Amino acid sequence: MESEQRPWGAWYVLDEGRGYKVKRIEVRAGSRLSYQTHEHRSEHWTVVQGTATCTLDGESFELEAGGSVEVGIGTAHRVANLHDDDLVIIEVQRGVYTGEDDIVRLEDDYGRDGSAAR
Repeated sequence: MESEQRPWGAWYVLDEGRGYKVKRIEVRAGSRLSYQTHEHRSEHWTVVQGTATCTLDGESFELEAGGSVEVGIGTAHRVANLHDDDLVIIEVQRGVYTGEDDIVRLEDDYGRDGSAAR
């Protein structure tokens, strides 16, 4: 299956089909993904290990293992791992397009602001 290492950790595609994709996302301690939006897909995050600090449209909250949240199409969002243990999330993407280039970065710790995924 498809996977990619990122500055903050890694992701692995577990399953995909027409209109959906399922990923395992691993976030290293002290790291966070870019603050971003998607034009063509929604996401549902379920924390399976660790504690996620989630930001949706500027509002932040924590989710522990077993917790989940829905991220609507166009919602600005970010997940961060502010703890010492690795964070693992299962992400279910739903939409007409789930490609990696459907990412608009609003803010990024790794100099990738305003660009498509890479």
